[in-house]
Amino acid sequence: MRVDTVPETIRQWTVEGQRGFDSLQLNEAAPLPELGDTECLVHFYFASLNYRDLLVTKGKYLFGSKDQVVPCSDGAGEIMAVGSKVKRFQPGDRVVTLLHQGHLSGSLTPTTISTTGVGGTIDGCLREYGAFSEQGLVAIPESLNYAQASTLPCAAITAWNALYGLESRSLKPGDTVLTQGTGGVSLFALQFAKAAGATVISTTSSETKSQLLRSLGADHILNYRSDPNWGETARNLTPTRHGVTHIVEIGGPNTLVQSFKAIKIDGVISVIGFLGGAVGKGAPSFLDVLGKVCTVRGVLAGSRQQMEDMTRAIEVGKVKPVIDERVWDFEEVKEAMVYMWEQKHVGKVVIKISDE
Repeated sequence: MRVDTVPETIRQWTVEGQRGFDSLQLNEAAPLPELGDTECLVHFYFASLNYRDLLVTKGKYLFGSKDQVVPCSDGAGEIMAVGSKVKRFQPGDRVVTLLHQGHLSGSLTPTTISTTGVGGTIDGCLREYGAFSEQGLVAIPESLNYAQASTLPCAAITAWNALYGLESRSLKPGDTVLTQGTGGVSLFALQFAKAAGATVISTTSSETKSQLLRSLGADHILNYRSDPNWGETARNLTPTRHGVTHIVEIGGPNTLVQSFKAIKIDGVISVIGFLGGAVGKGAPSFLDVLGKVCTVRGVLAGSRQQMEDMTRAIEVGKVKPVIDERVWDFEEVKEAMVYMWEQKHVGKVVIKISDE
């Protein structure tokens, strides 16, 4: 598309209040964002949803959001125009957003978390066009289409950070990784682990989902409903029964109890979310960490440097993101969020914003 064909108004969703999904409002004629000297104008084709996007509508996102924010951190599209000082990109480049626009490398800072989150404190991707700093965009791997690429900015980089972010304990061939369920982060962690030569133990409660996990290479699959003590079972599946090297923990306090049973000495439990609830009976304490001699770390997406490392690995390893069987239209954002909230999805929930 030529720059002179960019419209003067665009369609976009905003969050008006904190009433949950009813707070979502579709504006059919919002003004086209102004383009700064160091910004790129991105025409979004696809976006993907994350749990944080749902929490923003309810006013429960831990790291804050502004009123009337355009939601959704994850978007993929084409650069239509660039500011006069932009050096990294040019019109026609395919890009995805960086969740924390200020997190270029190294560790997060309180300021980066609280002021640069796309779809929270910065307008996000549920709109036809957005203006973003050239520093907050990442090139799409050639092997992925726009729908697949839209899944990378949160779920994929979170999984990558969980396995590689703690450099002294980063994933190595022959390690054992435990993943939970079939959400986006868990499936990316499974795929990255297998690409690295690791053994993967996955948990689920569904035979249909078990088949998906097997197709992605899971070496062992545990049904957490029929085996409530799956943590000990997982430990017994590891070499010499010493335990799991990496656990991608998405369930919360209730599953964390089992994760402590599975982890090995010097293993890493990466805490991603709390889909099973933020409060649980018999939740682990700091004594569990001491007793297991392991590392428990919170993971919040990742830096641009990590994302660039990850996209290279995706290209070389031929990793293909798993997208839910239903792709939603732009007008169906509310319905898509309800669908995800009710955990009916497998893989990433993707929304088509506009035609390519």
